[in-house]
Amino acid sequence: MKNLLNRFYHFSNSWTGTIIIVLFVIFFVAQAFVIPSGSMKRTLLIGDHLFVKKFSYGIATPHLPWLEIPVLPDFNGNGHLIEGNRPKRGDIVVFRYPKDEKVHYVKRCVATENDEILYQEKNLYIHFAEGNEYIKATYPAEKVVSIAGKLWVNNPYMEQFHGIGYDENVALFEQMTLHLGANQLAMKPALVDELPLVSGLPFNAFYTKVEKDHFFMMGDNRDHSNDSRFWGSVPYSLIVGKPWFIYFSWDDDYKIRWNRLGRFIDSMQHDERFF
Repeated sequence: MKNLLNRFYHFSNSWTGTIIIVLFVIFFVAQAFVIPSGSMKRTLLIGDHLFVKKFSYGIATPHLPWLEIPVLPDFNGNGHLIEGNRPKRGDIVVFRYPKDEKVHYVKRCVATENDEILYQEKNLYIHFAEGNEYIKATYPAEKVVSIAGKLWVNNPYMEQFHGIGYDENVALFEQMTLHLGANQLAMKPALVDELPLVSGLPFNAFYTKVEKDHFFMMGDNRDHSNDSRFWGSVPYSLIVGKPWFIYFSWDDDYKIRWNRLGRFIDSMQHDERFF
């Protein structure tokens, strides 16, 4: 055993050994990631440097860092060498952008396969695939509304994750309508009798249903997020991992945010001191 450890020590101190070990960690354990935009603000901030846990949802097919070239074929046809758990509702997830798979995004998973979604200004309604009885048993009555014979939960994650919010100065529904006209919206317009009408429009909501083995991703900064509302839900094949902990953080003036260093994302997102 001692001889084996000595050989590993000498191997790890060589250039070849160092490169192999670093690539192994990046491919299968953890990879550094920097928050580049404010779409997850107030939960994750611009300038947060964090490690992504690569084994949270199975082992994704490894890609060369920076070049983002796969080093192995997609043997299983699902983007993963080893299939694992799927993202759960409420998880913050790092994934490859469906429009450009070399780019990584980080958003919150708000809906999974067969969930139905209605979006109005400042209101996200979800009918969960488990059905009405599950919704009645899980959510308080004041958050539940009846639409077209189904129960829907309005903004189901805002009490659980305090970083989620809207910007009262932004009319996102109007922006989504413009994207719809330019064929740049993944959701379909819908006229819902139970919801308020929108002046001058023949519809008052946007609707979608999440496909099998797909995940609907939204930024916590709801009115400043380019997300699944615009380009669709994310297939499991593009899921990379889960944010783990912040190893460094600084603001726009390059001042270090000492209170965020070493914080685990799973615990920090429930702590109101960080919002």
